[in-house]
Amino acid sequence: MTTKQALYVSGLNVSFGNFAVLKNLSWTVDFGEVRGVIGPNGAGKTTLLDSLTGKTKYQSGDIYVKDTVSIKNLTEIEIAKLGIGRKFQKPSVFSGLSGFQNLEIALRAGHSRSIYQPKLTSRQREKIHETSELIGLSSELSRNAGTLAHGQKQWLEIGMLIIAEPSVILLDEPVAGMNSEERGKTAELISNIRGPNIAVVVVEHDMEFVGQVCDTVTVLHDGRVMIEGPMGVVQADPQVIDVYLGKEAASASSH
Repeated sequence: MTTKQALYVSGLNVSFGNFAVLKNLSWTVDFGEVRGVIGPNGAGKTTLLDSLTGKTKYQSGDIYVKDTVSIKNLTEIEIAKLGIGRKFQKPSVFSGLSGFQNLEIALRAGHSRSIYQPKLTSRQREKIHETSELIGLSSELSRNAGTLAHGQKQWLEIGMLIIAEPSVILLDEPVAGMNSEERGKTAELISNIRGPNIAVVVVEHDMEFVGQVCDTVTVLHDGRVMIEGPMGVVQADPQVIDVYLGKEAASASSH
């Protein structure tokens, strides 16, 4: 392992009863990269994210964060405190609160000492406004989050992740349900949040989007890594065409 690795997954096995979902999976993600994860339904993508965040416990193998920290015996909260943040497919913002209040809650939760402060410091307020600019919601901060458009809710949730300054951001289908303009803005947002001290993992079905934002793409199939590489290489691989792209094409032609 090198000091560049944000995530190091070694021989991971996850089963539910007699059904094996992840099978001796080994995988690494470096700091500074945006990694795409694709694969057909049932490939193990969600289970991998669940394992990385402690939602699902694995039977054998191990996951290391920042090279050396094993998460095997850690709780979901302890893993989050290590700097792993996850955005689920469905936005999970506080609908009854304003955009500002959503970002404030995330800021306080990400820096546990500040949660007891009755008032935000000037620097904290500045951080909220900086984050709102980054996610393109500066003019919407006073709005009730429940009234935001679908794409805006997705961006707000991403803002709630990045305001806590995580080391690893896991984005689960970040452009699901978005129109082309919203997908473009999301691609720009991911480009803006990348940096040498952060790793971004994008699990997505939108192949064009993955190719646009990700440096390297990992294809999962049947609980294993089938191939990794740039999107152009992945798309041209005969196995990928057969088990993933081929199925999509067949499905599309049947409609």
